[in-house]
Amino acid sequence: MDLHRIVDHVPALRRYARVLTGNAWAADDLVQDTLERACRKWLLWRSGSNLRAWLFTLMHHLYLNQRRSALPLQAVDIETLHDGLQAPPDGKDDTLDLERCLQRLPAEQRAVLLLVTLEDMAYADAARVLQIPVGTVMSRLSRARTRLRELMEPGQAPAQPPALRRLK
Repeated sequence: MDLHRIVDHVPALRRYARVLTGNAWAADDLVQDTLERACRKWLLWRSGSNLRAWLFTLMHHLYLNQRRSALPLQAVDIETLHDGLQAPPDGKDDTLDLERCLQRLPAEQRAVLLLVTLEDMAYADAARVLQIPVGTVMSRLSRARTRLRELMEPGQAPAQPPALRRLK
């Protein structure tokens, strides 16, 4: 097993895990679990295939398994909580706002958005990681971008989709 090939992907795995979980400790645990599983399942990786996509697939499955097995938490209405929070007056917390808005996206949309934009994966690779069709990747990405734009600019009117024209 060539550990150098896996180690090269650790920063990207950490980035993805951090935004996926929304928690630095949980992200580090997820990366560690992913690396442990990769070491245990190394014989399942086919030489010549996309190692990065394989590692992200392992991570995504671990994340889904952890979410399924997590204890049910008490629901909190984010909208009412959001009204009670005040932003600092200097407006320097755009990064924090982006992270909060990403966490408000549905998990399926957030995963696609992160893989395609943050990790610069091709649609086909993201589809392989998430085990969904490429068309689903494209539609989830479009919905995620639209929703993120709405969350980041709440005072703006929602963007109107372009009018459809009939072509012969």
